[in-house]
Amino acid sequence: MANTKINIAGVEFKNPVVTASGTFGSGMEYSEFVDLNRLGGVVTKGVANIPWPGNPTPRVAEVYGGMLNAIGLQNPGIDVFIERDLEFLKRFDTNVIVNVCGKSVSDYLEVVERLNDTDIDMMEINISCPNVKEGAIAFGQKADSVFDITKQIRSIAKKPVIMKLSPNVTDITEMARAAEAAGADAISLINTITGMKIDINKRSFVLANKTGGMSGPAIKPIAVRMVYQCAQAVKIPIIGMGGIANGEDAIEFLMAGATAVAAGAMNFVNPYLTQELVDGIEAFLDKNKIEDIKDIIGCVK
Repeated sequence: MANTKINIAGVEFKNPVVTASGTFGSGMEYSEFVDLNRLGGVVTKGVANIPWPGNPTPRVAEVYGGMLNAIGLQNPGIDVFIERDLEFLKRFDTNVIVNVCGKSVSDYLEVVERLNDTDIDMMEINISCPNVKEGAIAFGQKADSVFDITKQIRSIAKKPVIMKLSPNVTDITEMARAAEAAGADAISLINTITGMKIDINKRSFVLANKTGGMSGPAIKPIAVRMVYQCAQAVKIPIIGMGGIANGEDAIEFLMAGATAVAAGAMNFVNPYLTQELVDGIEAFLDKNKIEDIKDIIGCVK
């Protein structure tokens, strides 16, 4: 049996498969389909310092090759999250990575401070949130903003910090380098790509928000390209995601330079997906007589 263990910032994962934030809740519903103990880690839905109601409905739409969502990071807030979600996740032998969102730097810092005293393994910082003080431009769309928020979070965080990068930028490597320079322990990418759908019969937008985040298999080639570019640009580990639907997709991201992979939108299509990815990666390694998963990570140059 091949060795599938990986290490990110001193945290050991039994395999490189984790969940993508916002597509798996905190694993409660999916635990009926998937043995969470088999996963490398569970990345929770985004949590803020106070409860967020999210955007008005309709806020999800099916499109060719994926979906659009404008959920707006609805969440119960850090208090309920710690009492309910973290208590649930403690039952499982898997790494717990908490996704953090906010509308100002102080919002993020407040959540990070609360998480410092919990038994989590890592934090993933969602910098695709609109920065209310910068005219709602996402924190992750300007390199200096990426550097600033990463540096401030890293200065107080007691757990390893993963910065989740937005693909809605001119040069993703610029953002990756800014995160690395500011002390990020790892980066994850890609977050959703901004999209739109129009109902031609109603002559109106399908989503109340007009635009939404595109995810699903249609974005995978873009995601693989961006992961590869970032792997050439930085030395910190990368968690790759974007349209992963099977084990072969996951292998592609690993070969492009990702140390771990996250399954997102396709969990909605196939709730067994994450466990199937673990099996698929193991089967690929065995079939090709590869003894250690590290032999394929970043093997494509």
